[in-house]
Amino acid sequence: MSVNLHTVRAAALFASTVQGSERPTARLLQDAITATVRRLGTRGCAAVVAQQFGDHPETAVPRMRWAREHVALLVTTTRPVDPDRLRLAA
Repeated sequence: MSVNLHTVRAAALFASTVQGSERPTARLLQDAITATVRRLGTRGCAAVVAQQFGDHPETAVPRMRWAREHVALLVTTTRPVDPDRLRLAA
């Protein structure tokens, strides 16, 4: 199965502790994504997303929209991510 890096990054941002109300910088978002993937792994991030959509769909939908929008902005406004910096856990 192919893993889309954009999807993994959005799930990691969703699962992170960063809040949209913080008006996070690109650096903060990148650091949060990296830390969350290292802490939970890709499957752990997906599990958090699934749990939140099951338990709180009314807040999970806007949070995922926020996460996807910010990951898309990161891709267009920053240099490519060093693959060694964002290791994807199996």
